[in-house]
Amino acid sequence: MRAPRLLGTLVALVAVLAGLTSAPAQAAQPKPPLPVPYSFLLPAVVAGLGINADPPGANDWSCKPSAAHPKPVVLVHGLTGNKATNWQTYAPLLKNEGYCVFALTYGQSTLAPAPYDQVFGGFAPIESSAAQLATFVEQVKAATGTAKVDIVGHSEGTLMPNYYAKFLGGAASIDKYVSIAPLWHGTDPAGLATLSLIGTPFGVTPVINSLLQPFFASGPQLLAGSPFIQKMRSGGGPAVPGITYTNIVTRYDELVIPYTSGIEPGMTNYVVQDYCALDLSEHFQIVADPVAAALVLNALDPAHPRPVPCQLVLPFVGNIV
Repeated sequence: MRAPRLLGTLVALVAVLAGLTSAPAQAAQPKPPLPVPYSFLLPAVVAGLGINADPPGANDWSCKPSAAHPKPVVLVHGLTGNKATNWQTYAPLLKNEGYCVFALTYGQSTLAPAPYDQVFGGFAPIESSAAQLATFVEQVKAATGTAKVDIVGHSEGTLMPNYYAKFLGGAASIDKYVSIAPLWHGTDPAGLATLSLIGTPFGVTPVINSLLQPFFASGPQLLAGSPFIQKMRSGGGPAVPGITYTNIVTRYDELVIPYTSGIEPGMTNYVVQDYCALDLSEHFQIVADPVAAALVLNALDPAHPRPVPCQLVLPFVGNIV
């Protein structure tokens, strides 16, 4: 009696195993979207603790662009920022939207030893930072198999990539160029640009600039009327043929003075407060601002525009509701 019972058990076991192997495999569960903070200050401070960290969603070198978003997006931070501190909002936002997102830290201070030189960027001469960007864009193109990228920049990161486009052959590699708090005409914070112009005939300004050169070369370059700004505006203005430019500015910008420095004829220009009077974003919060974010998404994908929200946004701390 044991043999038939054992045989029955084996048949039942085989049937169970056959059922398991023939059962359809469960579909992989989609990954939940990355959190997108609409506040600049705290996420930036926390991100700064991670030396050379990537912002969430960025620098996945295996990412292949989709038919919906065929060009990778390169995020270019502002002065004193880095790839993590500047892009805690836009890196996950764009990744959630289906873009391949990449970010670099450029123009690192030579005073800080590695790896702490990655904490603050944008200090080097803009020309050398543009060369860093050129190398990075080539790496992105090679990894993604694309011929062009879209640029999203903030502050100094709105001007530096245009040097790459205009003077380093980068125009062939850029499709859309979206600038957040740009300074196409330079800036005059606390009257520094005016003082620089006054001091030039007396030989004071060149001395100051030479003293700044080893550790803050980009600072004088960003001032209105500087030789660098004059060069960028030569030949009929900063726009490079073949590139689609969009500028997003805030009336409360405390570093780009006047804020209209970011408005350029021949480009598409948006003022945040024209869409929402409750939006008090300044120079930093604008890179974590829901109004600016919607405008950026629409600039990158104009065929699928989305409504621009309006809600109270406070300086630095952002959307608190």
